[in-house]
Amino acid sequence: MDIQTMYYEVISIDGDYANLKRTDVCSDEQKLVARALLPEEIVEGSRLKYEMLQYELE
Repeated sequence: MDIQTMYYEVISIDGDYANLKRTDVCSDEQKLVARALLPEEIVEGSRLKYEMLQYELE
């Protein structure tokens, strides 16, 4: 089984949600993610790794 890993940057934080942008592929699309699914210590500009259904700080 292949484990897919994706990398994101936190573009903005708006209340209980954060806007993430993929950094490992060329795309302008942003993804809205609930803060409850993200590491508590994120700030705008944080870099995240998404693997096995979990986000973690890089």
